[in-house]
Amino acid sequence: MSRATPSTASCTSCTSTSPAPTEPTGAVHGRRFAWCVTGSGHGLQQSLALARRLPDLDLLLSAAGEEVLAIYGLTLDVLKRDFRVVRDKTASGVPVGQLYENVYHTVVIAPATSNTVAKCALGLSDTLPTNMYAQAGKLGIPGIVFACDTEPVVVTEAPHGWVTLRPRRVELDHVERLRGIEHTTVVASVAELEAALSRRLDQLSLAWNTSSS
Repeated sequence: MSRATPSTASCTSCTSTSPAPTEPTGAVHGRRFAWCVTGSGHGLQQSLALARRLPDLDLLLSAAGEEVLAIYGLTLDVLKRDFRVVRDKTASGVPVGQLYENVYHTVVIAPATSNTVAKCALGLSDTLPTNMYAQAGKLGIPGIVFACDTEPVVVTEAPHGWVTLRPRRVELDHVERLRGIEHTTVVASVAELEAALSRRLDQLSLAWNTSSS
């Protein structure tokens, strides 16, 4: 688990100037959102509330993400009521092959630990979320990353109370580096995540679900 320990609140003063994800001219859209969950609880409940409102979405869990979800009572049985769930159970990231088969039109990582952000920024891909992000980028498929450690001070709600975190320069530098990678939008709050998803839906001529049930 990264420094963004399990929590459910968004950053208090996060901002982002990242552009909306773009695709190569003439790109053929896939059919579904790939929503990746990592080992952070920061904005987790709110992020999943947004995921429930999106049409045609699969939930892809890292091993750490699966552990943290359980802390919040979100077991696999609970998640399967709302999502098609994909677990990180292969060394080679077999589910990534769905990108090549035009299954996914967008990859979302929300929330993303500082560890995941660093790997994405440095081109490392040894988990299901980081593999999905890397391969999506190579295919020109847009990625939206909700980074947790984006400000000098981050106030977040852990399972047993509020916690004040002070991300180090290295974490903040990785966020800025990630902002500069092709086909990537970095967001720093749940509100920014919702706005980025709304723009993506517009690009796809899709709409939010009117009900999360």
